Amino acid sequence: MLKAFSLSLVTAALLVCSPLQAAESEITLQIPEIATAQYYRPYVAVWIENTEQQPVKLIALWRKEPDWLKDIRRFWRKIGRSEPVLVDAMTGATRTPGQYRLSWDGKDDQGDALPEGKYTLYVEASREQGGRSLQKIDFELNGQPQQLSAAASEELGELQFVIK
Repeated sequence: MLKAFSLSLVTAALLVCSPLQAAESEITLQIPEIATAQYYRPYVAVWIENTEQQPVKLIALWRKEPDWLKDIRRFWRKIGRSEPVLVDAMTGATRTPGQYRLSWDGKDDQGDALPEGKYTLYVEASREQGGRSLQKIDFELNGQPQQLSAAASEELGELQFVIK
């Protein structure tokens, strides 16, 4: 009896002390080649929102000048204007047309694993002298692998989201 009781305590301690498993995922996005006289690389933001439409994780932000961030409208309203330190920390250079892979570890901006539930992946692009596109994929973190996609839009090619 004592042996079983001590084994239960060890098992319980391991469960309490072990970190939550975060969902590993891969995002594949495409910046299409657009034939135009004056082509400017798009500004692109990639982030996750919860069911209350509150941002929980900024995954990527590709930009050049900060003045143009306001043209990535949803991103600007949700994250850009209120989180300047996060925006500065996540900023990378704009990208040429091509296919890009991003990874997300299932954690929020504070490094904590997101709980199971429903979320939305957003990818937004805006280009000077060009258009603006917003793609979104609703998904559920539930421990199950998933393969999701969104159709191509004016400034973005097909979006693929794989949760492992």
